[in-house]
Amino acid sequence: MKKFPIAKLGALCSRMIQPLEFTREYEEDERESVRFLRAANILDGELRLEPVLYVAKEKVAKAQDSRIEVGDVLITRTGANAGATCAVRDLPDAYYISSHTIRLILRREMVEPKYLESFLISDFGKSSVERLFTGAAQKQLQLASLSTLPIAVPSLPDQRKMVEEMERARESRRRKREEADDLLSGLDAFLLDRLGLATKRNQHPRFYGVRLRDAWGRCDPDFHSPGFKALRKSIEDCGFPVLTVGEICSSVKSGFAAGREMQAFDDVQGVPHIRPLNISSHGELTFEGTKYVPKDGITENEIVQGGEVLLNNTNSTEWVGKSTVFETDGRCCCSNHITRLVIKPGTALPWYIASFFNAIRSTGYLGLLATNFVNQAGINTETLSALRLPVPDPRTQQEIVDELHRRRLEARRLRGEAAREWEKAKARFEAKLLGG
Repeated sequence: MKKFPIAKLGALCSRMIQPLEFTREYEEDERESVRFLRAANILDGELRLEPVLYVAKEKVAKAQDSRIEVGDVLITRTGANAGATCAVRDLPDAYYISSHTIRLILRREMVEPKYLESFLISDFGKSSVERLFTGAAQKQLQLASLSTLPIAVPSLPDQRKMVEEMERARESRRRKREEADDLLSGLDAFLLDRLGLATKRNQHPRFYGVRLRDAWGRCDPDFHSPGFKALRKSIEDCGFPVLTVGEICSSVKSGFAAGREMQAFDDVQGVPHIRPLNISSHGELTFEGTKYVPKDGITENEIVQGGEVLLNNTNSTEWVGKSTVFETDGRCCCSNHITRLVIKPGTALPWYIASFFNAIRSTGYLGLLATNFVNQAGINTETLSALRLPVPDPRTQQEIVDELHRRRLEARRLRGEAAREWEKAKARFEAKLLGG
């Protein structure tokens, strides 16, 4: 960095703000609320506006510094992704941030937001920030120490030129991710259409009548809505054999809970403990952010076997039922929020069953079967075992699974390309920063 002037980060900012911790209570009524982003919404070089939470307007009345603006640079202060940095490029509405995020308001006559972002997400910049972390159990970044961080400051024209390639790579990454998302978002519609079960979510009248005798088993209104009654009927009339989950499975059981005192911290001492976050929204198993439980506390019956279907049984209503198939080498176990299903040989393909769960989850059907409690919904093994589903012939199942796998592989290829291009652009930026 010798060829560029050096300035402390604090000198490049007109203000460095750590917002007040003003609430942990989220609202459902958007009209009386403001949009609230957590630290998890901030990734290196990327501000995700979804998922968004809502906070009552009166809660933020004294925390106006937490409202972000285009041109701000945000740095996560604590948590699993502490140190993640992004510039705010576009905001369709007002958004507020938590106290776990530091907001930098820059002196724009000295530094460009996109340049500072690129500097801080480079390997050199990240290692510099990591030296400032404090805390053993949980990393933390303090405003006072962050303000002393040395930053290379080229002229503004040079800053803009240095980030040109980064912006091109960002746009290419966005396009390829969108293409991958389009492939994956069509999986559920493809399966429902192939089975003749195509349905539109939330296309239900607000008022309808139900006979008293029909409401004895389930008295919640949504369960009896005409739309979902039609879906249940279309399953029975689809032209394929219809069986219950209990009839096609030799075992339907949940994993076990593991509190913080039971958690190991690495794969030497522990076994991966699969939780809802380990199943993606499109039914893929990921080990990012995996928790571990001690090896010596696990029995063989608790070890997941290849081919088991894993279903998220407890979550927000929208995500109850997201499912995948365990096909990973190595020993893993599951939390009590995951239901393990062992499919009887010759009855159904595990990936077909997992994909069916994902598809009807997208309609809201599994959310209706779930029992709702404080901030969560859950579907127990008894209710799940009674669920009826179409079981086509093996050839039809295989055709469905092959198309699903084709789309997933293409989506992974696109995401992989986007990630590699992004890393190369970051490396070239760093080479310019450090002088070759």
